Amino acid sequence: MKWLIPDCYWPAVTTDGEYVSHEAICVLNPGKADAEVKLTLYFEDREPLTGINKVCPAQRTIHIRMDLLEGCPIPRGVPYAALVECDQEIAVQYTRVDTTQPALSISTTII
Repeated sequence: MKWLIPDCYWPAVTTDGEYVSHEAICVLNPGKADAEVKLTLYFEDREPLTGINKVCPAQRTIHIRMDLLEGCPIPRGVPYAALVECDQEIAVQYTRVDTTQPALSISTTII
């Protein structure tokens, strides 16, 4: 199964406070088998980032914070897109928290 998220963006600016600008790809696996989740990130001006693999255990959820990926730096202030691939039937939700100004905003969509 595949899901595309064409409008990803980690703002370069963040305000001081409890929340920082970030994105997350949230996965729900209601099935009875663990789900192997693979992310590929695409950019306008550079090669894709590959090799981002996560496991979502059966009947569980994981929240993949894009700013906290180990060994895979997401550039700030650069638009990109994400391809989510999985070997099981899962639900995928993308969320962006934008704190570039004091009245922070959050946007989310279920794919």
